[in-house]
Order: sequence, then structure tokens, then C-alpha cells
Amino acid sequence: RLPVEEYREVLCIGLQELAAASREESCGEGSGVEILENKPYTDGPGGNGQYTHKVFHIGKHIPSWFRSILPKAALRVEEESWNAYPYTRTRYTCPFVEKFSIDIETYYKSDTGNQSDVFNMSAAEKRQTTIDPIDIVTDPIPPHEYKVEEDLRLFKSVKTQRGPLRDDWIEEYNNNPGKTPIMCAYKLCKVEFRYWGMQSKIERFIHDVGEKVMARAHRQAWCWQDEWYGLTIEDIRQLELETQLALARKMAQFSQAEEATEAMSGGPSTDKDQEVKEAISSIEAEEMVVNTGRETLQPRGVLTKQWSASSRSSRSSKRGGNK
Repeated sequence: RLPVEEYREVLCIGLQELAAASREESCGEGSGVEILENKPYTDGPGGNGQYTHKVFHIGKHIPSWFRSILPKAALRVEEESWNAYPYTRTRYTCPFVEKFSIDIETYYKSDTGNQSDVFNMSAAEKRQTTIDPIDIVTDPIPPHEYKVEEDLRLFKSVKTQRGPLRDDWIEEYNNNPGKTPIMCAYKLCKVEFRYWGMQSKIERFIHDVGEKVMARAHRQAWCWQDEWYGLTIEDIRQLELETQLALARKMAQFSQAEEATEAMSGGPSTDKDQEVKEAISSIEAEEMVVNTGRETLQPRGVLTKQWSASSRSSRSSKRGGNK
């Protein structure tokens, strides 16, 4: 049970936990996180808030044999976020994959997820949206991800005395509304991967993985509350600045080392970008050749319309917030 007012600190400190972990991961070979910008904005998404621009270097998480054939641009994911709490928006893109993006809008509300349309979607958008309720207590956890210290049925906060949570925690609140604070995060997730032949599978995969990541993040926010409870926004901004400077120093060191290595080896391959782009194009071409022999082949105009509709593929996840 968390009030909406407190969860702003949860979001901020959660980002710092991620950034702190990234300092340990930033060990060369294109790994780690860079914080390029972190500044307030006005008259933007949600009104006034804090804008953050990050670059995730994911080389460490890709097999070396595959990493060796990819250009640097394919090994980085950019994140832009606008935090105008209780509204936030986050967008992920990969510079190398031009037709790919993930856009997540969130509203934090003091309820149990019973509002039908907090995003004011059009009729067309509603038809393309699937609603997936997430319960952070009862939803199954993969065995390899389970941690006793993150079990909401066992955890009790020392500072707030909140917890443990029971399986019927939402029903318990609905039977006694107002007795304790509660929060639900409404998320509208839009995925675009406009590569013919791979589009539906990749978009479905991203949605499924995204659900699991979001559920885990909210469980951790509840179980880490003794770490962030009582921090002021000034404390958090100072942590952000320290983290940004530390990451910048570390990434600069690895960039210099990488440049020196490339200079000794004669520099990076100039043909690598083109080779990978041609590989993606060939996959699309093969899929179109295979589909040509099918009776269900659609005219080019219909196909373009189908791309456009699927590119707005979205899923709205109403998750019971930390109660």
C-alpha cells in the first residue's frame, strides 16, 4: 500500500538504483549507461517535469560472435523520459533500427485499477488495445527470478511497518476504501517494429517481456521502500548528479581505450553497417517471396495500411500499484 504522493520518490530512486548498478556493469566492450541530459522542462509531455536522455550500451549482453558482426549503432539503445508526475512518458529507440520504437505513457492514480480510459483514447485506438491487468502479489514469478527478499507475501518494511501483502490485498482494500493508501499505475505501451515478416512476432515478444519487467520493477519498488522512504527531491537530484558524473568519467575512459585499440588494428570495418542492413532487407524480401505463392496475398495498398495499423500496436497494462 503506497500513496500516489510517495511514489514519485520511488520512481526517482529506482532510476538511481539502475544507474548505480550500471556503474558496475560499465566495464568496456560497449556496456553500461550514459546519462546525456537530465534537466527540467516546461510545457512538455504532462506539463512541467524532468527530462532525461540516456544511452544504454548493450554489447555485454549480446553473444560475442554476434556482436562482432554488428556495427556500434546496433549495440546502443536510447531512452528519453519525461517525468511530470503523476504522468510520465518514456520512449526507447535504436539508431540503427530505423523502424523500431517503444513508447510508454503512465498515469499514477489513487485507485485499484477500475478506471476504464485514463488516456482518453479514440475509438480506433481502443480497438487496437489489449488490457492486461497485473497483480504484483499473485502473478506468477519465474523460478529463476524468485528472491526471498522480494517476496511480497513475506516482506515487511522496518521504516513504515507496511506488509506483508496477502493474496486478496486488492479485495481487502475495496471492502474498506480509504482505510489505507493505494496506487495503481496505468500504462499504455505502444510498440513499433515495421519490418515485414518479423513485425507481429517481435511486437508480441516485446509486449510479453515488457509485462514481466514492469511487474518485477513494481515488486522491487515495494520491497526497497526502506531504501528510499524519507528522501527529499533535493536528495534525489544530488544522487542523480553524482551518478551522471561517475558514469561520464567511466564511459570516457573506455571510449579512449576503444579508440586506441581501433587505431592499432587499422580502424573499424566501414562495410559492417551496410552488410547488416542488407541482411535485414534480405529477410524482408524472402518473406515477401514466400507470401507471393499464397492465395491470401494482399495488394500492396492493403499491405501498407496493415503496416500502419500494426505500427501503432499497443497494450494497456493496468497494474495494481503497491497497496
